[in-house]
Amino acid sequence: MYEELERHPEHHQHPWWRVMCLTGVDYFSTLGYQPGIAFLAAGVLSPIATAILVLVTLVCALPVYRRVAEESPHGEGSLAMLRDLLSWWQGKLVVLVLLGFVATAFVITITLSAADAAAHIEENPLVAHLLHGLRLPLTLLLIAALGAVFLKGFSEAIGIAVVLVAAYLGLNLVVIATGLWQIAQEPQHLADWQRVLTVSHGSPALMVAGALLAFPKLALGLSGFETGVVVMPLVRGEGGDDPHKPAGRIANTRKLLLSAALIMCFYLAASSLVTTVLIPAAEFEPGGAANGRALAHLAHGLLGSVFGTAYDVSTILILWFAGSSAMAGLLNIVPRYLPRYGMAPDWTLATRPLVIVFTLICFVVTFIFQAQVDAQAGAYATGVLVFMLSGAFAVTLTSWRKGERVRAYGYGAATLVFLYATLVNEVERPDGALIALCFIVAIVFISIASRIQRSTELRATTIVVDETARRFIEEVAHHGPIRIVANQPDERDWREYLLKEWEERNDHHIPPGEPILFFEVTITDPSEFQHELHVSGVEVAGYRVLRAGSPSVAHAIAAFLLWIRDEIGQVPHCYFDWTEGSPLAHIGRFLLFGSGDIPPVTREILRGCEPDPTERPVIHVS
Repeated sequence: MYEELERHPEHHQHPWWRVMCLTGVDYFSTLGYQPGIAFLAAGVLSPIATAILVLVTLVCALPVYRRVAEESPHGEGSLAMLRDLLSWWQGKLVVLVLLGFVATAFVITITLSAADAAAHIEENPLVAHLLHGLRLPLTLLLIAALGAVFLKGFSEAIGIAVVLVAAYLGLNLVVIATGLWQIAQEPQHLADWQRVLTVSHGSPALMVAGALLAFPKLALGLSGFETGVVVMPLVRGEGGDDPHKPAGRIANTRKLLLSAALIMCFYLAASSLVTTVLIPAAEFEPGGAANGRALAHLAHGLLGSVFGTAYDVSTILILWFAGSSAMAGLLNIVPRYLPRYGMAPDWTLATRPLVIVFTLICFVVTFIFQAQVDAQAGAYATGVLVFMLSGAFAVTLTSWRKGERVRAYGYGAATLVFLYATLVNEVERPDGALIALCFIVAIVFISIASRIQRSTELRATTIVVDETARRFIEEVAHHGPIRIVANQPDERDWREYLLKEWEERNDHHIPPGEPILFFEVTITDPSEFQHELHVSGVEVAGYRVLRAGSPSVAHAIAAFLLWIRDEIGQVPHCYFDWTEGSPLAHIGRFLLFGSGDIPPVTREILRGCEPDPTERPVIHVS
């Protein structure tokens, strides 16, 4: 009945560079649509805005997530850091809100990546005459295929990721190198871009100002950092690593983050330059040949249809696999948080029902945006930026509490950068916040309903009883029935126990010669759901007292009574007083603060755990 939660399950581990490829299917695949979205956001300022994105990546995002890797080496990420930093219900509420943004980021990753993969299929010259205008059904087909794969089971992901990333980066390098060579051979392209830049924006200061305003729309290029720390359990560390603080794994994950950031920064800057300089502005617009596929357009134009088709195939595969990475993230994060808070139905622990639910959600989002890549950019940027903002805030707060003032100021500056980017993005593209709000409302509603529905489940995962408490129980068992008196502790002195004993013996007609044990539960964090129950025994002026801490008094008492029955072999009796007050108020106190009208709740928990009345611990109330 009492199984200890497995906090950090073992994973098959790999060299950091191989795991980097797994994060890269999400991070690097944004090259499929990032240059086109960057041009639509910033126009001819795209290379400058991308340079700012590169600076933010290296100066803000990279240091923040290097610290997240240090503080959360088991893959929980910045979300778990905030959960631990903010206790009680406010911490749970923050997690639920952030889960809404997490769901937004992962769902839009699936739908946007599938839409861009469909765009590459639709616009390929070899099949354009057959598939043109079918982007929506193609996108839905790719999402359905993704769901089908996860229903079947997904294995060998890292091996596939290494091949896809190597091929994709290699083909992109060829396209970018060819584009740079074309610019070098025909410098008139660069001169034309510089002339347009000067005419439209004037001074360098105005150019930088315009690029700063456009930068938040380019935040899709930051999408790989949270994934980089989520996959930490897959990173091979050193042989002598401390399981609780694996220095080798942390160091190798930092190598992963740095390498991925440097690779992506190069590709972002170079791809933005060659696409902006070589592709006419009209081709970036909706319906244009470069819309959502700027590098693919260059690949066909500079290197021919055969190479271009190979590039399209590589892009389609990595974008589809990026959706796989997002689906895996969703399947990992829901069971990790909501069920342990009692805020999700039992079926959310199973993979297949969740796959069906998330696939249907992706269908709805795809219909809403009509499989348009550009239309989803704002929602994607919202999820990514809130990820960044929460991570920066978490490490700032952690550093401040540890007295690391200089580091806290640095991380605080990064927090302000991401806060600015988030606010600007929401003002200009509020659709992302609206989608996130829908997810937040749904998550909060389901969480509240589930918490109420699961309120009478037994929550103790492990019960640890010290030697003194066990001795008290065994001594009482030798003299007859085990009688437990539930006591709300006040002074905890001999007078309190004397009066409580007199009251209970008088109310329940307990014979004077029969021994009793007092059981006291101190409420810890009532927002927690599953927990370990530790029971200790103390003697106060001859009275034997058992003490425990728990998020809920009733659940602690019920679990302990069942433990006595199973371990000692006797059905215990437990004695309560009726609680005065409104039943509705008691229900609210029970759900929010773990107290309320304890006797009936305790009996209901026991009734759910033990259907046989003869084997069920006996509850007495007077």
